[in-house]
Amino acid sequence: MPSAFTGRDGFVASEAGPAAHFGNPLGEQRLLVRGRAVVELGLGVVTVSGPDRLSWLNSMTSQQLLGLAPGVSTETLVLDASGRVEHAARVVDDGDTVWLLTEPADAAPLAAWLSSMRFMLRVEVADRSAELVTLGWFEGADPLGGAEPVVLWTDPWATVTPGGWGYAAAEAHPAADWTLRIAVVTPDTPAAVAASDTPAAGLLALEALRIEAWRPTLSDVDERTIPHELDWLRSAVHLTKGCYRGQETVAKVHNLGHPPRRLVMLHLDGSDAVLPAPGTAVLLDGTEVGRLTASAVHHELGPVGLAVVKRSLDPEAVLTLEADGVTVTAAQQVIVPPGAGATANVPRLPRLGAVRRPRDSA
Repeated sequence: MPSAFTGRDGFVASEAGPAAHFGNPLGEQRLLVRGRAVVELGLGVVTVSGPDRLSWLNSMTSQQLLGLAPGVSTETLVLDASGRVEHAARVVDDGDTVWLLTEPADAAPLAAWLSSMRFMLRVEVADRSAELVTLGWFEGADPLGGAEPVVLWTDPWATVTPGGWGYAAAEAHPAADWTLRIAVVTPDTPAAVAASDTPAAGLLALEALRIEAWRPTLSDVDERTIPHELDWLRSAVHLTKGCYRGQETVAKVHNLGHPPRRLVMLHLDGSDAVLPAPGTAVLLDGTEVGRLTASAVHHELGPVGLAVVKRSLDPEAVLTLEADGVTVTAAQQVIVPPGAGATANVPRLPRLGAVRRPRDSA
């Protein structure tokens, strides 16, 4: 579906179609942070309807969805038998239908997988990405001018959700400022917003803020990723719900072991004005120790990125990345500590909103 914002001054399209930016990504970040701008997201939209929808999804995915109240936002993961992430979805139920918002390329595969798992249950799955639009903004903005969206999802990332666990050891987690709302709307709504005087931001601006908030998405996932490595137990996994595919790995790594890799934020040297692209190898003394999953220029922090690195990597080590013939140095900011996991000796789960520092059982 063509972007409704193509007529805005400075519009530069992303590969997915929505604006990458409108000529000033740093200024657009500031507008987003202040709750003054809207961003077209281009997310995939999958719906599941029918009386068995919540119990069915609950039995197959990582989050506790049974009894999810209408309008309450959460997220969930589809794992393989070894606990590796296959799909991720932002979830909200409107009382009749569960809405699953995912990355654009994942909508059709997710809908196909869900359809293959229906069997005799009373559920209907539909990929509605082609007929609906997703708009995002931060707390304070009102880009719809009071109009009602089809459905509204509020990101739960700001706190550790019930049944979850936060590995990040930061005393002041940057997620506290991450107040993203996502509205699913019909195409006439973004057209009206684009025709208004509401400031618009592009996906580059949102990506920089996502990196700052340490917020994982499917773009940070590869074929080996387990949720623990990205600190995704915080919002997408319920540790005490019933069985689902991959649950054994989730429990074993969390209670008895350590995730083999860990997410870090990289502060990149911007002296040569070169920004390494996602997928770039992260090196220590010429040896690959991880991969960059996201990068952007932040309006306050400068060039930053997210990377998944070996658990054993020294958190103080200065790393390098090669981009356009330039060696870019990078300092790590720990998100998932090397000792994350092995929490069997911790007597209880953290209360809602708390981030506990796990103790190593060694």
